[in-house]
Amino acid sequence: MPRWIVLAVPVDGVAEADRDARTVAEFEGSAEEAESALVRAANTYEHSLWSVRRREIFRCSDRSCFIRIRGRLSTYGVLLQLAELVHDSEAKQAAPPMV
Repeated sequence: MPRWIVLAVPVDGVAEADRDARTVAEFEGSAEEAESALVRAANTYEHSLWSVRRREIFRCSDRSCFIRIRGRLSTYGVLLQLAELVHDSEAKQAAPPMV
């Protein structure tokens, strides 16, 4: 079964020191299950806000979306991306890595 992660990449409204991508979820499942996990993450991800006043979700593709999260004093823009594991050097594989 494929392994997936949902990445949150801050793109707007965050300090330079806080621009690193974060893994929001990691799981095994089908492509449909992974897309559902992306939607769940978009509906619940809050970055570092204590109170979300407004959430706008923009679909970029079946595997990515941009969310604008507005708090009382700040607004964040975050790109959520779904990524499928295609190579793991620790796993025993019959096929060479996909690069």
